[in-house]
Amino acid sequence: MRSVFGKKIALNYDKKGDVLYISFGPPVPADDSDVTDEGVIVRLREGRIIGLTIPNAKRRLFIPRGKRAKRSSS
Repeated sequence: MRSVFGKKIALNYDKKGDVLYISFGPPVPADDSDVTDEGVIVRLREGRIIGLTIPNAKRRLFIPRGKRAKRSSS
């Protein structure tokens, strides 16, 4: 788990469903959601983003080996 802006970020991947769940802070039920043009679900609670759901994650996030950005040596 990583922490950003004082919130812990949890990543959970459902291999069978190929869905990546990203939660900001402790898991809580969403009271609303939006879907981006790309099909990513933005989970909201009281108007704040509490997580993201990325369907077809492997296809969306996979970067072929030859296309990866090179790390800076600085």
